[in-house]
Amino acid sequence: MVSIMNEALKLEVGHVVLEIGSGCGWHAATVAEIVAPSNVSKERWGHVYSFEIISKLAELAKNNICKAGYNERVTIICKDGSEGYPEKAPFDRIYVTAAAPYIPPPLKDQLKKGGIIVIPVGAVGFYQTLLRLTKLDGDFREEDLGGVAFVPLIGKHGHKFLY
Repeated sequence: MVSIMNEALKLEVGHVVLEIGSGCGWHAATVAEIVAPSNVSKERWGHVYSFEIISKLAELAKNNICKAGYNERVTIICKDGSEGYPEKAPFDRIYVTAAAPYIPPPLKDQLKKGGIIVIPVGAVGFYQTLLRLTKLDGDFREEDLGGVAFVPLIGKHGHKFLY
């Protein structure tokens, strides 16, 4: 799934990326290797800002990112990511690693024109759809990338009964 999402994001060197759901840090590290590869100068590097609402997972992700040597390219933040990160917006790419009941409006607002969001949307425990949205002039092009199964998104724009 990590590879499928990375390909759907159409990542490039220099992109500034927002990840919602750090987990263990693995996905953010793979994205960092694409947007900030170690074989290019740091001036060309992009960055991954990764939000994790579960404190134990955020700590695990931070430790793994540091041990793997990605701490200059990935920032892990323990906070509700469903509201995005307006302080660092707009983003070239945004991806969510948990199923949302709908696409959070703050994420759409914090995306650059021409930017891409990849997000699973659907009910908890049922069929979910992986969507790719591309921001156009005041609108979005939405593509269905197929059925998936993710853990539920927790937070203000997540599944309410879980928050």
